[in-house]
Amino acid sequence: MLREINFDGLIGPSHNYAGLSLGNIASARNAGGRSYPRAAALQGIEKMRTNLRLGLAQGVFMPQARPNHAWLHSMGTSAQDADALLLANSLSASSMWAANAATVSPAPDTMDGCCHLSVANLMTMPHRSHEWPGTLAQLKIAFADPSFFIHGPIPAPFGDEGAANHMRLCAEHGAPGVEVFVYGVAGGPFPARQHIEASKAIARHHGVNDALFVAQSEAAIAAGAFHNDVVAVANEHVLFAHELAFEGQQSFYAQLRSRLPELEIIEVPANRISLADAIQSYLFNAQLVTLPQGGMALILPTEAQENVKVWAWLQDMIGKNGPIRRLFPVDVRQSMANGGGPACLRLRVVCDPAKVDPRFLVDEAKLDAFANIVAQYWPEHIDPAQLNEPDLWQALETAHIALLKAANLEVLITAHQHAPQDKII
Repeated sequence: MLREINFDGLIGPSHNYAGLSLGNIASARNAGGRSYPRAAALQGIEKMRTNLRLGLAQGVFMPQARPNHAWLHSMGTSAQDADALLLANSLSASSMWAANAATVSPAPDTMDGCCHLSVANLMTMPHRSHEWPGTLAQLKIAFADPSFFIHGPIPAPFGDEGAANHMRLCAEHGAPGVEVFVYGVAGGPFPARQHIEASKAIARHHGVNDALFVAQSEAAIAAGAFHNDVVAVANEHVLFAHELAFEGQQSFYAQLRSRLPELEIIEVPANRISLADAIQSYLFNAQLVTLPQGGMALILPTEAQENVKVWAWLQDMIGKNGPIRRLFPVDVRQSMANGGGPACLRLRVVCDPAKVDPRFLVDEAKLDAFANIVAQYWPEHIDPAQLNEPDLWQALETAHIALLKAANLEVLITAHQHAPQDKII
């Protein structure tokens, strides 16, 4: 039976605020601040508990080992000798944002009837560009069943940032859907991270039966919506989007309606919620989910509840008896401070849960075990000056190995940290 599973990235012990993400306002605003990795990971675990208690299927991806010694080796240096910026890039915990792990096309959408996943190359940002080998290793284990087809990254120079720029609209999760690939062209002073060439290549690789390509608005990118999921989210037959999310928005809506007659669009007007408020609150970086008992819910960051304009609009919306009936604020402040909300932390995969490696699926007991590991091994805080300390690197490696052993994923304890990059792909 096909079901949507949300795979969350468990926030790694190197979570820090190095301010590496150009165009990400929260990342820039908090650059150089003290981070709290233990609190960050526990917040993420609690968000997963929220999903479980709502009756949703929940999965997890492991954080990657940091610093990435293999990547530094490929740059001709080491953690001991690298300059501060290169070292910070090697220490990033950004793989926690699983929405950027891959693009997923479920079996009902594809010509061969397989669920296809393409690992994202994330080439636009140095701190993310070295994630994909570690992500690919996990995808190959989690989705080893023949009902899945795993693709490598799209080659340079075409940037691909995964499901954060991809939406799926359908009558229900198990039905054939329209896959929407959102790409960027320009964004004022900021780079557009998703290239149309990458999106089209993925649609071809996946054999998508019905694909639409739409440009994210320049205004949205320039305002700090570096991914589409900062201004729009879809679930089954519902599209929830800001008025300024897309270029040619009305034409795009018309194309969607012609393909999916039951489509419901909830558009938030700019005169009620500005792009600035949408981005500050991460209103659209919510998980829009279908509840087992019926109806849809938004799993929102608490920042959306605290923004007076945003919360007032949301109260008006749920009072109108539309498709979205319930709101569940969750505290992911540590992730939010680096520019990632609830939707950034998860990758949606529609599949048969019985076909997924069970080590990547969680229940309350498994989350308890992970929380105990985090409480014991994750640093309470990291200051920027600590990033060049070997004692911290050793603590991070110890924490990572302890988690993988607890998850029965010792297979991921590899030479990743010590071999040249060309030996680990």
